[in-house]
Amino acid sequence: MAKSTSPLLHHSTAATATTAQMKQMLYRRSSSEKSYLYHQLLRKYYRWVLWLFLSVYLFLSSSTPSSFLPSPVSRRALSQSHTSSSSSSSPSLKIYVYDLPPEFNRVWLSNPRCATHLFAAEVAFHEALIHSSVRAVNPLEADYFFVPVYVSCNFSTINGFPSLHHARPLLSSAVDLISRNFPFWNRSTGVDHIFVASHDYGACFHAMEDVAIADGIPEFLKNSILLQTFGMKSPHPCQEAEHVVIPPYISLGTNRWPAPETAKRDIFVFFRGKMEVHPKNISGRFYSRKVRTEIWNRYSGNRRFYLRRHRFDGYQSEIARSVFCLCPLGWAPWSPRLVESVALGCVPVIIADGIRLPFPDAVPWPEISLTIAERDVASLESVLDRIAATNLSAIQRRLWDPSIRRALLFNPHGIVSGDASWNVLRALEAKLDRRSWRRRPRPRPRPSQSNLHSWVRWA
Repeated sequence: MAKSTSPLLHHSTAATATTAQMKQMLYRRSSSEKSYLYHQLLRKYYRWVLWLFLSVYLFLSSSTPSSFLPSPVSRRALSQSHTSSSSSSSPSLKIYVYDLPPEFNRVWLSNPRCATHLFAAEVAFHEALIHSSVRAVNPLEADYFFVPVYVSCNFSTINGFPSLHHARPLLSSAVDLISRNFPFWNRSTGVDHIFVASHDYGACFHAMEDVAIADGIPEFLKNSILLQTFGMKSPHPCQEAEHVVIPPYISLGTNRWPAPETAKRDIFVFFRGKMEVHPKNISGRFYSRKVRTEIWNRYSGNRRFYLRRHRFDGYQSEIARSVFCLCPLGWAPWSPRLVESVALGCVPVIIADGIRLPFPDAVPWPEISLTIAERDVASLESVLDRIAATNLSAIQRRLWDPSIRRALLFNPHGIVSGDASWNVLRALEAKLDRRSWRRRPRPRPRPSQSNLHSWVRWA
């Protein structure tokens, strides 16, 4: 006999089922609303999320891989460089260093000369920035942007000197790359971007002055700041862009040189280098404006003048033994002998009319060196005799000040207070009001969304 079912029970069961369905519908509706609200908030704050992602990415990638550096650096050395560069006297600016593809810099380091020859300031300053607290991890906080391109490391010429024919296209490619993938070049037209041009005539990229002048500075670099070894007191087409005159790079090798004041100086006047007997070379140009030829012809037979025309790897030991070191112009007015002489305690004798020397605020050139006009080479010996008999000891005491030597030398493991890179930063700091886009008192438009997308993709 079948059980009879109460209508009340049926009603209760149906109500329970209906309630469960309503709860499920409400849950689904609540979930969809939550999802909708989530997507609305994500769309609203998309840019903020993107900036947060970029900041985290750049922070995590701030430790540069060792393959990117010209030489390995220990944690201890890095810590010491951060300590010294974070002192109260450190320059108050931030520089973002573009992490360019290896063909612009790292590839060239396969040749050891790239990081040690006289044009290697482009490598040394890059390395110093990487290890410095001045380096900006977040480009939005940067005053300047450094473009690390090594254009001096193509040693493809017969005589072993750098070939500069590739300099312009290589730099142009780098500018094209950063302008397409970053918003910072386009917003300032490169005004706050820094390049190194450590060549005879800077960013004119040629060793012969007439050709350098004819070629001029590339148009795409004329708005930027150039760190260059070439400097003249009078106007010159190869220094028409904003620039800082820097010292050439020198390496003192592994020798432990005695303190300049204790070294035995048995050479009165020293010069080793190219001295043409017939100064007009195959190009039809007069090398050194005939100055070196004049020195050789007048003093090569004088026993007080130690003049040598051939290469010698140990020439720095000769500088350390000398009282006066001749620094005549070559193709360009500047010479690595200027820095080597100061570093090794030999009084530099500058023979290059109109030359502008690096870091005059840090290096009192008139007090530590002598300047002889090119036309007065004939009276060179009498001038040096007069100095030796009067104020030579005063010049040497000033010259042997360790802070002066430090000002002209690049530190391979970071920026040390008072060194060459530190003085470059001081010079850049003085240009902040005119050059830093970030510090300009004007409203800044946000970078376009398409440019931000490409930036994330490239990073």
